[in-house]
Amino acid sequence: MSPGQHARGRSATVSIIGSIIAGIIVGVLARVVLPGRQNISVIMTIVLGILGAVIGWFLAAGIGVESTGGVDWIRWLISIVVAAVLIVGYERFTASRGATR
Repeated sequence: MSPGQHARGRSATVSIIGSIIAGIIVGVLARVVLPGRQNISVIMTIVLGILGAVIGWFLAAGIGVESTGGVDWIRWLISIVVAAVLIVGYERFTASRGATR
């Protein structure tokens, strides 16, 4: 393995770990802003947080706010809102599946 390949592999690993950490933060913050108690597992919170972060970052890029000086507050807010919508959608989907059984 060449040094360049090793560096790219390490970069991908760091990116994946960063996405998981961002997903945890976004998922937890999304649950905090939602009213009431959410009937959702920690793992699903992380998964939906990761999806919210990724979708939010793409939406932020689409409106031109993906990178600003300092903390990208708008990108984080968009990601949290997307994750909250995903959590509500997931809860409604699982509740409707449970009601039909």
